Amino acid sequence: MKKNFKVDNLQVSIFEETKEMGDAAANFVAEKLNAAIQSNGKANLILATGASQFPFLEALKNKEIDWKKITVFHLDEYKGISDSHPASFRKYLKERILDDVAPKQIFYLNGDAEDVDQEVNRYAEELKKYPIDIACIGIGENGHIAFNDPPVADFNDPKLVKVVELDTACRNQQLGEGWFPTFDDVPKEALTLTITAIMNCKAISCVVPDARKAEAVYNSLYSEISTECPGTILRNHPETVLFLDEGSASKIDK
Repeated sequence: MKKNFKVDNLQVSIFEETKEMGDAAANFVAEKLNAAIQSNGKANLILATGASQFPFLEALKNKEIDWKKITVFHLDEYKGISDSHPASFRKYLKERILDDVAPKQIFYLNGDAEDVDQEVNRYAEELKKYPIDIACIGIGENGHIAFNDPPVADFNDPKLVKVVELDTACRNQQLGEGWFPTFDDVPKEALTLTITAIMNCKAISCVVPDARKAEAVYNSLYSEISTECPGTILRNHPETVLFLDEGSASKIDK
């Protein structure tokens, strides 16, 4: 580890290598899951997707965890795309971790449900039944957490899950990461866990590698806590660790 410090409640850990960052986050998550299993005989987990999560998920698969006692949710899904679409977050999670570790139970957020409002309500009800021990999230280039972009983010959201419109910066990020062939192919709406749902989680692991996230990281740590940069709210959570590599931490040192 290169550096470790706190901003408000938020623990920040900076690593020289992205792989080392992913492994440290996986250790933190495994520790929380194993502690919950020891206390309650089970654990509840939220997983994020996107290019930022590759090193973390690769490391998490190799940790000593009793997946048969874990229920998994995920953060978000594009509206209107099937689970076989190359950009589907359900497909991503199945292929990158869930098919390998085979958890006890997985609740998928179906962006292509016939009745999206009903799907959002169903997912919210399941979340209420399974209080989350740890959420694994990232921060977007526009400062979003899950798909709570600045225009739709609400720190006091009455809902746990909702349909949101994606802003241009967010859609450009999805295009830039290679999930869609053109900007017009990126969906305009998504289903997402709200900031209320994320902040309700007992612990949060926030993994944010890459220099393209440096500004969002800097703003999340040092801007006023507001929905202009949704990531700022993490500074209010009692048990969150922000895992960075040299690229994403590059503006902090300066």
